[in-house]
Amino acid sequence: MTTPTGMWGGRFEESAHPLFRAFNDSLAFDYRLATQDLLASIAWADAIRGAGVVTTDECSTLTRAMSDLLAEVRANPRAPLGESASTGAPPTSIDEDVHSWIERRLVERLGSLGKKLHTGRSRNDEVATALRLWVRDEIDARLSEMRALRASLLALATRELDTPMPGYTHLQRAQPIVWGHWSLAYEQMLARDADRLRDARRRVNVCPLGSGALAGTTYPVDRRAIAASLGFDSITANSLDAVSDRDFVVESLGALALVAVHLSRLAEDLIIYSTGEFALVSMSDRVTSGSSLMPQKKNPDACELLRAKAGRIIAAHAGLCTVIKGLPLAYNKDLQEDKEPIFDAMEQSSLCLRVACVVIDGLRVDRSACRAGAAGGYSNATELADYLVSKGLPFREAHDITGRVVREAIALHVPLDRMSPDAMRAIEPRIGPDVLAGLTIEACLTRRDIPGGTAITRVTAALSDAQRTLAAEFAVPPHSRA
Repeated sequence: MTTPTGMWGGRFEESAHPLFRAFNDSLAFDYRLATQDLLASIAWADAIRGAGVVTTDECSTLTRAMSDLLAEVRANPRAPLGESASTGAPPTSIDEDVHSWIERRLVERLGSLGKKLHTGRSRNDEVATALRLWVRDEIDARLSEMRALRASLLALATRELDTPMPGYTHLQRAQPIVWGHWSLAYEQMLARDADRLRDARRRVNVCPLGSGALAGTTYPVDRRAIAASLGFDSITANSLDAVSDRDFVVESLGALALVAVHLSRLAEDLIIYSTGEFALVSMSDRVTSGSSLMPQKKNPDACELLRAKAGRIIAAHAGLCTVIKGLPLAYNKDLQEDKEPIFDAMEQSSLCLRVACVVIDGLRVDRSACRAGAAGGYSNATELADYLVSKGLPFREAHDITGRVVREAIALHVPLDRMSPDAMRAIEPRIGPDVLAGLTIEACLTRRDIPGGTAITRVTAALSDAQRTLAAEFAVPPHSRA
């Protein structure tokens, strides 16, 4: 009979089956929490010093040892995996998870003192704390990357502020807009995404340490002092909830899913606009690829992957919701399945945001093609209907008359702004020679002079507002905002 090992071996007579170890152990992915676990453990050492569990000297010894481990992990984040950190081979560590790796290393260095650190603490509140710290750090990093992408979109809006382009509904030419308006639409989406992540961060930033396994700890630790030392805003109110709550992960994944959806929409627009059929933009060689067979091809691979990654991130959100939907209180091993989805979603979101910056920064807009596209497809038809309204016709009647004029223009193979006013008057006598002046692209754009509209004066004002907002966000770290 072999002797069980690990943090819980006393109750067991046999060692875990190798297949169960492979199924159960999480070090291969939760090693990412080493930094956060060590920071929380340093705070816990001080808490149990205050509770009289360890002396001041013992606390100092523990803190020095953990600070050394922290330096090791920061220098090599894959250190808990053993030799695989440099070889890429499967993990060689004997440890079940990152928490047992840290404890084993402390015991090797400090002997029985290393075993004192876990007094009054459970892996349940330990992992919940480390995971909250990790998610908080990653949200801050995503917010920084989102600010960079928003800055790129604002730079594009500035560069192409007054470049006319076709606006679409149902992927059909609808009305002329300017490129600045298009860029600001996506910046607005990302601004909302940033708000959602900041809001999620408030609920992430609550400290569960001191909740124990499920019922709280019997040691008189100062939970509020622990929370403050780790930068948390507050402490959890219920120990049962604290150790089993993964709402903060689900909510963060939900916010990331919307980021991915918006990046997918951005990518889809650019994929369409870069086709030979649209030919409004071209993408940098740095984010495109060629064909192994067809020499003429320039494929928008970066944007296609941005579009595809959305499915992966949305799946992470849906997957974790499914994992936790039927769990009884309190902690269950099912919650181990929370980590890979959030680890992967954060990593993929980071890649997507950074790649999207490169795409936008390298985008070349064909201004003449955009102008021609804005003028085509009878996208100024609404202007003719509005002209008729100015002559006293009800809009529905004006709409019907305009449709007949457009039908005639199509038959004559001429755009509306080059159709003879006499030909229009044959359909509606109230159309005068002044009609053509209101059908130019410039007239279409200028008349949308309302907050949120595509008139260049309004887009210029909206761009200035967005630049001020973004500059304020760059100036204030995410963690200092409510």
